[in-house]
Amino acid sequence: MLYNNGRKGKSRSCSFLLVGLLLSFAPSFQRTFFTAESCKEAHPNALNPQSWLQVERGKLPKLSSQSSSSSIESLIKVPQPPILPFFKPVDYVKVLAQIHEELELCSPQEQSNLFLLQYQVFRGMGDVKLMRRSLRSAWQRANTVHEKIVFGAWLKYEKQGEELVAQLLTACGKCEKEFEPIDVESHISFDKVIISQDSISMKGNHTSQYVIFTIGDEKIVCDRQKISELSAPFHAMLKGCFRESLSETIDLSENNISPSGMRAISYFSLTGSLLDVPQNLLVEISVFANKYCCERLKLACDRRLASLVSSREDALELMEYAVDQNSSVLAASCLQVLLRDIPNCLSDNRVVELFIHANRNELEVMVGPGIFALFCFLSEASMNLSSASDTTAHFLERLVDFAENEMQRLLAFHKFGCVRLSRKEYDEAYGLFERAANAGHIYSVAGLARLDSMKGEKLLPYQKISSVISSGTPLGWMYQERSLYCDGDLRWKDLEKATEVDPTLVYPYMYRSATLMRTENVQGALSEINRILGFKLPLECLELRFFIYLALEDYKAALRDVQAILTLCPSYKMFEGRVAASQLCTLVREHVEHWTTADCWARLYDCWSAVDDIESLSVIYQMLESDVAKGVLYFRQSLLLLRLSCPEAAMRSLQLAWQHASSEHERVVYEGWILYDSGHYEEGLQKAEESITIKRSFEAYFLKAYALADSSVDSSCSSTVISLLEDALKCPSDNLRKGQALNNLGSVYVDCGKLDAAEDCYMKALKILHTRAHQGLARVHFLRNDKAAALKEMNNLIERARNNASAYEKRSEYGDRELTKADLEMVTRLDPLRVYPYRYRAAVLMDNHKEEEAIAELSRAIAFKADLHLLHLRAAFHEHKGDVLSALRDCRAALSVDPNHQKMLELHCRVNSHEP
Repeated sequence: MLYNNGRKGKSRSCSFLLVGLLLSFAPSFQRTFFTAESCKEAHPNALNPQSWLQVERGKLPKLSSQSSSSSIESLIKVPQPPILPFFKPVDYVKVLAQIHEELELCSPQEQSNLFLLQYQVFRGMGDVKLMRRSLRSAWQRANTVHEKIVFGAWLKYEKQGEELVAQLLTACGKCEKEFEPIDVESHISFDKVIISQDSISMKGNHTSQYVIFTIGDEKIVCDRQKISELSAPFHAMLKGCFRESLSETIDLSENNISPSGMRAISYFSLTGSLLDVPQNLLVEISVFANKYCCERLKLACDRRLASLVSSREDALELMEYAVDQNSSVLAASCLQVLLRDIPNCLSDNRVVELFIHANRNELEVMVGPGIFALFCFLSEASMNLSSASDTTAHFLERLVDFAENEMQRLLAFHKFGCVRLSRKEYDEAYGLFERAANAGHIYSVAGLARLDSMKGEKLLPYQKISSVISSGTPLGWMYQERSLYCDGDLRWKDLEKATEVDPTLVYPYMYRSATLMRTENVQGALSEINRILGFKLPLECLELRFFIYLALEDYKAALRDVQAILTLCPSYKMFEGRVAASQLCTLVREHVEHWTTADCWARLYDCWSAVDDIESLSVIYQMLESDVAKGVLYFRQSLLLLRLSCPEAAMRSLQLAWQHASSEHERVVYEGWILYDSGHYEEGLQKAEESITIKRSFEAYFLKAYALADSSVDSSCSSTVISLLEDALKCPSDNLRKGQALNNLGSVYVDCGKLDAAEDCYMKALKILHTRAHQGLARVHFLRNDKAAALKEMNNLIERARNNASAYEKRSEYGDRELTKADLEMVTRLDPLRVYPYRYRAAVLMDNHKEEEAIAELSRAIAFKADLHLLHLRAAFHEHKGDVLSALRDCRAALSVDPNHQKMLELHCRVNSHEP
């Protein structure tokens, strides 16, 4: 029996009920889901759609073991990793250092584009926090109002879903500027030369103080002096040597100005105001002003028109006029309205055509020098909607056209190559990848190899990637890519090497897991996919594990994983995007015993105590489907997601908690947590105090303690924090939160040297099964010089905690050198993203005068993680060796990660002073 897990004699056909039901949802599913390769592997009669259509829920068809095997192999097939449309330099540290150096030396006009390039580096590394910080720096350093509009709209786009944060900050009296549209007028200088009567010699005698302009049958009386001051042409006409200067009546009927428009001009000449003039008349006056060089009048019209742009329709209508009349003020206002409506406005063909058909001169009026930044933003937003769309292709074509330097060109070529590839325009994609590679983007060679393989080449792709590997420092993606062009042991060996070099790559784990599953090594398959799920949560990995459990008929575990998927991404679709995960969740649930609310709470306590965060997410998901108070559950969900390093999903859950709050004081405290988790500690503190004035509650006091500790630089606030946590513990709450409060209170007591009080807190926390308190208690024992007791507590934590990388890391502080070494090796296996083990091993090597090995240890982690502490330590090692240039490179890269880190700034200053 295939995939036997020890329960002999039981049919596996049950595993395929869900496939049949999916086929009943979509009869064409069988024809479209399986790839050509998987169809070749499967038995020709593995699945018959018509027989599946007869399946009723809970009634199973009979399948042969052969057809079951074929179906399983199709379900767990792993697609090739995509060629990512990102800038991925071979040595990102070198590139970041170069950017930082150029920022130190360049003119202010060049800084925003350098920060945009820095953004692209961090985007290739997948670091959202650093990406946003670079964008914000580009916005702050924008040299023109148009660039400020582009980067401001881009920031708003990147922070979709965080509008509530901006609203709460505004309510607290603090404005998040990048969320707000800018005042275009205040950012544009209008210091233009306005020609007055003093600049032209006065000639002739004038018959009257007034002049009458006739337009058709109407007469408009104007002050001759005031009209003459509008422009040099009017001055020459009314006070110069032209015959009109002697006339009391002048016919303007042929000058495309209406009587109403001329009256408004006359009023403006007297008052300088156009406030009550309607939009259509303003356009008419502006055209007239442009014709007669009335700069002051034209600028007043443009500013007034700019203030009236409030909708997409306004912006589209007036942008054409702004470009035609060279009105940068009005164009900036229209641009802001359009860009701040992204991605919605990209579904409007008029908006798309406006940008893709404008020539360079027109674009310079629209966006000034920020054309490349504009198309970077537009193409990225369009790719997120549909990477293969015509709109995306058009935007990237323009991005290529307006790239101004080598870095911009290689980025544009590579991104466009990826889009051409997704559109199956293979020859065009090949040419673009080739141009990107020739410009220095080695990652684009992966695109060339992939296209060679698609043409039927067997050896050439392998040779190309091998050449890249042998020509410099090999990266994980290189081994991953080469593995696609070989089989058997060679492929396995390359994927093992890929994981060794870059353990964050997802594909190697999925491939190994699927391969082990096909060879009936069930435990090996689960162990392999669990390796990566132990330190990050890629949705595709959870999906693969879901199908493995489905094949094993472990519906409870399968349900857990699909519910975790839906928590992370409620709209997620499985089967390569063809079936909503929510549908599969509904189907699997019918095969799992229903839990009452009491059962769920009991299970949640068990999972929380075992530090099993994914299982806890699943339980909470199930509880949210009942009628219980949802605010508290969404809040618990947000805490788990933060612990799992999923900040965006955590913020979404926290906002749902706010929406479902059952009382005013609860709503206010969730507002406080939203602000706190966004880094606005003082505003979070305000909300905590506001909530307490409404009602004293556990969460309000707990929030206030957290916010006070993080917003205050005064260490003397510890006594206040202790008091607040004690107040929190006096308020009603469940043991999940009380255990955390006791644990935190114990930590504060330890910091204050009150070890007895700390021990009491930790013991109380352990009595209510807050397992993490073992770690605090171990620290107390260690500070009392009882290392044996400390080790015992950490052993208890490691034994009981499902996710225990942090426990091994903490235990390493209490053992002898061999145990420490073993523990830290275990930490790196469980969670290679943890930085401390690399730093510790490097420091030990440095103490033993093994400088090269120490630097290599740090470089191993730096290759896949841009961490300030790793770069700082490696810079210090280089300085110690006397390698000033390498130390300076690491300092500059580290300051790209955190420009304000004081110790890094000091090291950089010291190293910089030694530069030859």
